[in-house]
Amino acid sequence: MNKAEFVDQLAKKTKLPKKEVRAAVDAALELIIDACAKKDKVTFTGFGTFEARQQKATTRINPQTGRKMQVPAKLVPKFRPGKAFKEALARGR
Repeated sequence: MNKAEFVDQLAKKTKLPKKEVRAAVDAALELIIDACAKKDKVTFTGFGTFEARQQKATTRINPQTGRKMQVPAKLVPKFRPGKAFKEALARGR
């Protein structure tokens, strides 16, 4: 399911106009991204937690040239599913 399909289904389920649903989804995603950029966690009980994690600097090998290259440390997004989400997937909901 892509974002447009998600917005369509959410609009049908909530009986709200697509324009309002799209704006709400965009705002929610923006809030999650902003919070993670500030290294805050965003938790939806039962669904999961979004957070930014620090990835260590590493040395990798370029497969085309065989040369070693340094990859700097960086923040990467992480999502940890909640208990209810995991259980729903396990039972094939």
